[in-house]
Amino acid sequence: MSKQYDKGLMWFRRDLRCDDNAALHHALKACCQVFCLFVLDRDILDQLPRADRRVEFIRESLLDLDGQLRQLASQHGIDGAGLVTLHGWATEAVPRLARALGVSAVFANHDDEPQSLRRDRQVADALAASTVAFHTFKDHVIFERQELLTQTGKPYSVFTPYKNAWLKKVDAFFLRPYAIENHAATLAPRPAAWRAAVPELTALNFEPTNLVALKIPTGSAGGAQLLDQFIGRIDQYHATRDFPAVKGPSYLGVHLRFGTVSIRRLAAAALQRQQQGSQGAAVWLSELVWRDFYAQILSNFPHVATASFKLEYDAIQWEQGPRAQALFLAWCEGRTGYPLVDAAMAQINQTGYMHNRLRMVTASFLVKDLGIDWRWGEAYFATHLNDFDLSSNNGGWQWASSSGCDAQPYFRIFNPITQSEKFDADGKFIRRYLPQFTRLSGHAIHSPWLANPVELAAAGIELGRDYPLPVVKHDEARALTLLRYAPVKKPAEPELL
Repeated sequence: MSKQYDKGLMWFRRDLRCDDNAALHHALKACCQVFCLFVLDRDILDQLPRADRRVEFIRESLLDLDGQLRQLASQHGIDGAGLVTLHGWATEAVPRLARALGVSAVFANHDDEPQSLRRDRQVADALAASTVAFHTFKDHVIFERQELLTQTGKPYSVFTPYKNAWLKKVDAFFLRPYAIENHAATLAPRPAAWRAAVPELTALNFEPTNLVALKIPTGSAGGAQLLDQFIGRIDQYHATRDFPAVKGPSYLGVHLRFGTVSIRRLAAAALQRQQQGSQGAAVWLSELVWRDFYAQILSNFPHVATASFKLEYDAIQWEQGPRAQALFLAWCEGRTGYPLVDAAMAQINQTGYMHNRLRMVTASFLVKDLGIDWRWGEAYFATHLNDFDLSSNNGGWQWASSSGCDAQPYFRIFNPITQSEKFDADGKFIRRYLPQFTRLSGHAIHSPWLANPVELAAAGIELGRDYPLPVVKHDEARALTLLRYAPVKKPAEPELL
């Protein structure tokens, strides 16, 4: 069977795996020879802190990807294949390498973030000037862009009908993995000029982090390891997922973000278990559908990247000035005086991970207790989360602030004390990240300012010295929030959580 192209270039981006990779599959089928590239894009890297776990995760995953490519090629008797890794601006590096290698087409998977779309347009234009084709494919989600539309032909903005449509449409065709191994004979040996190893962190002007100490698995092997572990407890997911001290989540977020696992394999596994009657698998599948939902929101309503989905919510007057800055800094540094909030912020600051229940609690606290613009919190999470994904992070923050599509009502205000009592009843999570509470037990750990002074003294805690007093009173803050939302609120009864 004749091939469409003599030479092609596979450009890896947020899909750092060989297994079930749509663009790689199409490149291998369409080309007689396929070279493989990853660009450590300075347009992104130069904006990051010099110690960033995500960069280290990517670097380690590139080593894994290079090894996968070498092994696939060697199975077909090809020596010298592997990953070309360049450090520079992707808009320049991709067209330049394409010309140098003499390829006729570049293959990549979709990335619908606004910055990525601008980059891809520039790359496509530069390639076209050299008569090089640019082919992109769906790989990061099950359904994207406008694959699912309402009966009136519009994108969904409410989750439940979107989920119903998703479940109705999904079938073996959409979950079928893309074959790679059988087509890997077209992987090409790298020319000598591009056989350099994946750069060390220091060569990229980055410093090592605590990624290894945290034992965060990297690459496809790491993703597969976490998936195997999670499948063993997926049936209990619905019962354990809200308790941060319990090993309930899959911890696959960072692997989904960088594509070291296939979303098709995850969805297929969850759907199969759901069909076997697993309630836990059904709830986890819903979380994967939420991910698709927010991705299509960003694609169809790109204004959400900087503004409220419901534009009228941009009329809200958030706290400003020195007081706002001081409150925000206290939130960032875990000094709010609310132990569950502060422990959650310690978790993200120390590990780059935050439990999903705690993402909702901390977001609600920032927006509705402190009166801070949700965009401040969104940006902080974007900098600190290992699994930061623009669409999901934006969707979550707009949900918490009530400004997003299908968001919680403005009057739904999480009470950080009752959330703590409900989801960390014995304070195990709080003590893990706030060790000054090691000797404090019972109800006091959830609201220490209400504790008996004798009890605090016995635990070796002096408020204001060992732990801060609350920066706001929740009941007063809640009343202010209801007033703050007056320009956009509709008559309704307040809801306490």
